Amino acid sequence: MEKKLFLLGLLRAQDMHGYQLNEFIEGALAMCVSLKRPTAYYTLNKLHEEGLVAYTEEQEGNRPPRRVYGITPAGEAAFQALLREELGHYRPTELEGDISMAYLDVLAPAEALTLLAQRRAGLVAQHTAITAVPNHPGSLQLMIDHQRHHLTAELAWLDELIGRLETINNE
Repeated sequence: MEKKLFLLGLLRAQDMHGYQLNEFIEGALAMCVSLKRPTAYYTLNKLHEEGLVAYTEEQEGNRPPRRVYGITPAGEAAFQALLREELGHYRPTELEGDISMAYLDVLAPAEALTLLAQRRAGLVAQHTAITAVPNHPGSLQLMIDHQRHHLTAELAWLDELIGRLETINNE
């Protein structure tokens, strides 16, 4: 449902061909949206079959024709309904890596600290990358801000956990 909402929302702003959509997603929003190219095309085709998206074929020079997608009036109505449904609905977040925390006490504290330091380095790299993303117009920026805030909180939590384990290791 979120993939549909996302693609319909992008097409509300302007008609785009698949490559443009993927460039935008993979460049500007890759850290916030997990939508791979095959999934995007599959979802666009489903949206077309449902009458929510229409396309025209465009030819540039000797290149193969490409589809330029645009939202239909039915797509606009679906977008509005999906937006309200998603915005008003809360789903608990399943944080990746939490299951490994349930078994952290199986490892010697020194080994756990080494592994958590590796995890922290990856988290810092992700936080640095999202902080470097340029501001986007409108409420797309809210999605980026939410991801940045989540990473900041995750980093603070991880630092607290590492501190606890260092205390245990030094005892």
